[in-house]
Amino acid sequence: MISRRNFLHTVGVGAAALAIPNRNHAAPSDADRPNIVFILVDDQRDDTLGCAGHKILKTPVVDSLAKKGVRFSNMFVTTSICAASRASIFTGLHERTHGYTFGKPAVSEPHTAASYPVLLRQAGYRTGFIGKFGVRMSKGATGRMFDSFKSFTGPRFIKQPDGSKRHTAEICGDKAIEFIRTGKTDSGAQKKPFCLSISFPSVHAVDGNKKPGDGHYPWPKAVDGMYDDVKIPPPRLSESEVFNNQPEFLKDSLNRQRWFWRWDTPEKYQINIRAYYRMISGVDRVIGRVVEELKEQGLDKNTVIIYTGDNGYYMGQRGFAGKWSHYEESLRVPLVIYDPRPKSSKRGKVDDAVALNIDLTATMLNLAGVATPKHYGGRSLVPLLKDKAPADWRTDFFCEHLMNHAAIPKWEGVRGPRYVYARYFEQKPVHEFLHDLKSDPNQLRNFAKDPKYANTLKKMQARCNALREIHGGPYKAPTKRRK
Repeated sequence: MISRRNFLHTVGVGAAALAIPNRNHAAPSDADRPNIVFILVDDQRDDTLGCAGHKILKTPVVDSLAKKGVRFSNMFVTTSICAASRASIFTGLHERTHGYTFGKPAVSEPHTAASYPVLLRQAGYRTGFIGKFGVRMSKGATGRMFDSFKSFTGPRFIKQPDGSKRHTAEICGDKAIEFIRTGKTDSGAQKKPFCLSISFPSVHAVDGNKKPGDGHYPWPKAVDGMYDDVKIPPPRLSESEVFNNQPEFLKDSLNRQRWFWRWDTPEKYQINIRAYYRMISGVDRVIGRVVEELKEQGLDKNTVIIYTGDNGYYMGQRGFAGKWSHYEESLRVPLVIYDPRPKSSKRGKVDDAVALNIDLTATMLNLAGVATPKHYGGRSLVPLLKDKAPADWRTDFFCEHLMNHAAIPKWEGVRGPRYVYARYFEQKPVHEFLHDLKSDPNQLRNFAKDPKYANTLKKMQARCNALREIHGGPYKAPTKRRK
């Protein structure tokens, strides 16, 4: 078995082979292998779906997938930022293990060789990518990962050959339909199973344009006017005392700086939250087009659809914007998996097992009948689509944020079923959080210095250290290059 920490330090041309599973086992035929449509939305938190109980947002397409599939109510990312989270999804590893975030060198060759698109392609799948890639790979890596690669960034309008302008979310739909249609022979038979990754640049804000509404959150024209007649309630936990109770380093962080861009007045909040909701509904509408195309092509009965987000999102909660920190709003993302094939008592149900972004990699391989590399940090969610989680399923997980940014404090921690521990290790002195989700589900109190929680704190510190060791060991600051 290749440990995740040892794999991190493996070098040489032969390293890539270590990540590739044994393919001597009997592989399922193409007829038995489903197509996979993997949908990733940028900056969407778990509760921003109608099926998750949102009273205002309209997401009928994703809601219908949840009604026919399984929605995971405890889905988290292990690092709450797009670059590291997307690298984790590709590689099945924590940030500390794959080593990638903004400002870091490209994802290593061994990790690329063990990514889900490479392994699926080697197993006979046609692989496609559309939208925001968001990960730095070595030269030529995307050509090895995907048969078709269409990358563009930012929720924006792109001029078309006829002079019209089309929103990137809608272009994702156009390109997805094109990919689906080109996968058939002249006789109409499907050439081979496919895995199509649709990575929406939406619903990320345009950080360079702070004009409220369609400047900061540009939405597709098809959803013009949505939510104009609704007054959105103020965000939970937005009282001034909640923000004032934060330590100074979080009060001064990018979480607060971007709050002034988006949510700092009631008027700006109403304009921007409506725009943000329109973007979500716009993405939902595009997904509906893709679902309809699968049906028209006769592929709907054998195509698994996975819908999730790359990180959580503060919409004014705690006086914050963005993501990056250890609170629930930052770590939680939606997850809906719809598999049309098996008869299952779980269909239309909500599963509360802890699911992670690093599980998606193993899940897609499992669906395709491809063995999961042993060094992966995640586990396949496929068994949970049919039955309850096995007895040895995780109840906690290691989480972190290691980007080198002056306004984003680094931290590492453990999110457990009752207690949440976070260590902001570059503060002087180190600042620890300990939350008790049973007595304080909103994480408004920090029990790290409460004598009654001293034993719990020690246990969570030890658990954090143990999990950290598995995933790469203590953080090592990058050394400065000599001139």
